[in-house]
Amino acid sequence: MVASGNDFVVVERSQNPAINSPRILARRICDRKFGVGADGLLLLEKSKIANVKMRIFNPDGSEAEMCGNGARCTALYISRYRMIASQKNLLKLQTIAGVIEARVSRNSARIKLTDPKDIKLGIPIKINNRRLKIDFINTGVPHTVIFVEGLNKIDVANLGRQIRYHKSFSPNGANVDFVEVLNNNSTKVRTYERGVEDETLACGTGAVAAALILATRYSLFAIRRVNVYTKGGEILKVYFEKIKNKFTDVWLEGKAKIVYKGEYYVK
Repeated sequence: MVASGNDFVVVERSQNPAINSPRILARRICDRKFGVGADGLLLLEKSKIANVKMRIFNPDGSEAEMCGNGARCTALYISRYRMIASQKNLLKLQTIAGVIEARVSRNSARIKLTDPKDIKLGIPIKINNRRLKIDFINTGVPHTVIFVEGLNKIDVANLGRQIRYHKSFSPNGANVDFVEVLNNNSTKVRTYERGVEDETLACGTGAVAAALILATRYSLFAIRRVNVYTKGGEILKVYFEKIKNKFTDVWLEGKAKIVYKGEYYVK
């Protein structure tokens, strides 16, 4: 499945009882040369508190707490293949970060994230003998946000890797979002994702992080929606309510699609 350029292998565990080690499977199946190739493995399991439990495994085998675009793919998947009908088309996905609400309309999926936390502005760090001030927010997973000019010229892979592993964000590290402001309600983002350990074409929780830090840093109390332009070309929409410096009712909306189905042989 693909959402905004983020691609995922989706597997239902109940249909594949032979899966003993999801971490090993993720490393093998996400390999773009010797496997299927993906930004992550979405392993769907039974849940007692939601329509499905979504576990997210990165290409390096690590398990992530949450994935915005992955959640949108999962919502579209279960609405199509499980034919789940619920009140107001509302679905619920269980993640490590909490229960995520979702709505699906044709080829678009909209998810409600858990309320963001740990907002910190102007964290001083030193990279390549250069002092930077970086913002931080947890939108289900930790994100650092850096406002830049000339986004297309930024060496995201190199600089992002250094910030991702910086001691200020140890031991778990953080995703790194480079953000260029277009206007009060539009921004462009490029993201270095931990676990993938490279730049991806889009990051859902990163888009949300960029939008909320933009609203925080520039005190945009009247703005309730931010358009986020991704490297993959799609414009993700982030909706939210802002009360003082706290955010609630945060939604991420964008397209998702099922690309193909197939068989993968586990050795």
